[in-house]
Amino acid sequence: MSASASADLLSLNGVPVADTFAEAFPIVGTRAIITAVSAEWARTAAIEMAGHATSVIACDAEAALEREIPADDTPDGRPGASVLVFAFSRDKLAAAVAGRVGQCVLTCPTTACFNGLPDTPRDKRIPVGGRLRYFGDGFQISKRLGERRFWRIPVMDGEFVCEDRFGTVKGVAGGNLLICGRTQSAALAAAVTAARAMRACPDVILPFPGGIVRSGSKVGSKYKALNASTNHAFCPTLRSRTDSALPEGTGAVYEIVVDGLSSESVSHAMRGGLHAAAACEHLTLITAGNYGGRLGPHHFYLRELL
Repeated sequence: MSASASADLLSLNGVPVADTFAEAFPIVGTRAIITAVSAEWARTAAIEMAGHATSVIACDAEAALEREIPADDTPDGRPGASVLVFAFSRDKLAAAVAGRVGQCVLTCPTTACFNGLPDTPRDKRIPVGGRLRYFGDGFQISKRLGERRFWRIPVMDGEFVCEDRFGTVKGVAGGNLLICGRTQSAALAAAVTAARAMRACPDVILPFPGGIVRSGSKVGSKYKALNASTNHAFCPTLRSRTDSALPEGTGAVYEIVVDGLSSESVSHAMRGGLHAAAACEHLTLITAGNYGGRLGPHHFYLRELL
């Protein structure tokens, strides 16, 4: 592995890396632990819960499957999956999580749902089971185990058990890498490789489809109704029509966006993704998106990730 610098470019394994930073912003996050009679049903509920949650630009939350959990490590001894969910405020997060658990986990066969951040202070928790209990129409039952409270809601295959309140933390959203390739297939192969490495890191999610974004955006638009629009500087078809940030020979660009429960977890994932991508062939540049520091206080410098 090599890591050398010249002008505004660094190099990793012979791949040009921009001497720039990814800019991320504060966000509030939580972890939901979903269990079920089988890993397949737990995963199904988790994926449904994370639907339509790629970007807070137009979604109520950013969410994705974090990892699958063996039965030995779940609260009720059944196979499980964890989902991380992020929103701009605790109130918005509470509404998003309760709505998604109610529509996508409560409805899924055999599931239960638990607080995945049980050590957070009580004043940093949001109501989830406490909101959903009313579906029991008066037949719901409250159960306490130590300091934790659960609701048992009768459903047609037995009971849906959901923890009363879920812990929250101040997380980080918007860490990113931009992977530029000579062809669409080369860029996509590198992005897939990078996303796989990043998903192996703890406490992070990649909220876009397969962890990869084809429609990277910039802040603002010529249309007043939109607060974000296509990142024209990274669109290969616009090279001759606009100020392009792409090296000659670039045929496609894919972005990977990462959200995490801490700045350290985002940095760790970005480092893994950067090194994984740089091991791939036919790349013209690896860079990152920022707005000169105006978007958020978290800056992840690619130079430091080499």
